[in-house]
Amino acid sequence: MILNPFFYVKAIALALSQIWANKTRSLLTALGIIVGVGSVCGVIAALTGFEGKVLKEFETFGASRIFIFPNRPDLASRQRYPWQKVRLKSEEAAAIGAQCPSVRSITPISEITQTAESELESLEAVSIVGIWPSWHEIENRQVISGRPFSQIDIDSARQVCLINKAAIGELALPSLSEDDLQSALGQHILLGGRRFLIVGVVETIQGRMFGMSTSSTEVFIPFSVVEKLQDRDFFMRFAAMALSPQHADEARAEITHVMRRARGIGREDPDTFRVEAIDQYIDQFKKMAAAITAIAGGIVGISLLVGGIGIMNIMLVSVSERTREIGLRKAVGATPAAILLQFLLEAVTLCLVGGFVGVAGGKLIAFAMTLIPGAGLEHADIPMWAVAIAFGFSAMVGVVFGMFPAIKASRLDPIEALRHE
Repeated sequence: MILNPFFYVKAIALALSQIWANKTRSLLTALGIIVGVGSVCGVIAALTGFEGKVLKEFETFGASRIFIFPNRPDLASRQRYPWQKVRLKSEEAAAIGAQCPSVRSITPISEITQTAESELESLEAVSIVGIWPSWHEIENRQVISGRPFSQIDIDSARQVCLINKAAIGELALPSLSEDDLQSALGQHILLGGRRFLIVGVVETIQGRMFGMSTSSTEVFIPFSVVEKLQDRDFFMRFAAMALSPQHADEARAEITHVMRRARGIGREDPDTFRVEAIDQYIDQFKKMAAAITAIAGGIVGISLLVGGIGIMNIMLVSVSERTREIGLRKAVGATPAAILLQFLLEAVTLCLVGGFVGVAGGKLIAFAMTLIPGAGLEHADIPMWAVAIAFGFSAMVGVVFGMFPAIKASRLDPIEALRHE
């Protein structure tokens, strides 16, 4: 082992001079490393951008939100757990709201598909959503004109409705301009043949999750009205909001306890419902994204091995070309270890230069991704850990594939080397 730091400085300087002296050959040799590192960085940048976009949409979706669904236990028979026993009930939502201190608000949600008609237009298969007033806080969608539902609307099952801005245009409701929302208030529309009074216009939020848009017609009615319009075994789900993201686990535990008690579920019996929170989906997505990044990076990284073979090949050529130089070095006292380290450092330096160019190319690819309109990759970037891995892997390729030529150079017989033409 050579401990003199000047030896390494001189060896690296010599390696750089050799690379510069044979620029074209060095470029072609390092091309595999450049393409490999650039490809890996590009793939990681794309996946990072996609992950950033999805996580940002998760954040806008609400990290404090909790969902409750009916759920038949695994492998359980329908006879033991019929739908009537599994389905959620609005009384259970009320119990959760009253008995769970970590839950800020809750609403049952149920949807039906009806024909929506105004005096001038008729829309088929419009989704009509039944909600409680707390839905606005949970979904973070406010009434921008008119009023939200009141508790009297719910208790009296009044035939009133909320619509979004898109419904005004699609139903051809009276309006003075595109931004006029007041004119729609007080108008009546028919939902499934029933007359409903428009009392408010709900904020339209486009692209809420994964690029899906909610900009088409939306109609909301009191949940108690939806209950009357459907059979007694209709499907519903609950949406709740914890006091804060930090209270999500407590809220899930409280909801589970209240639901089990309300349903009379025994200590050893499984749940007949499912409680999920956004943070669960976030954790699952992060694990999935990490696995995809590792797999994609590994597949693209195969090109680094191909580049390593090119490095080994050119180093063997270099050893052959510099055989007399090696003989002279040994004749003046250079040890086999010094010869080995010299050629090994040349291989590593060539790989690191290729890695640097590859990372620079990957940065350009990442920047180009952010400029693609509609791709959703505005967050595409190469994280520092990926840069470190790229350089580390480049150095490893140099060591692995440069070792054989270096060993061959260090074992040359000085007499035979000096005789080499």
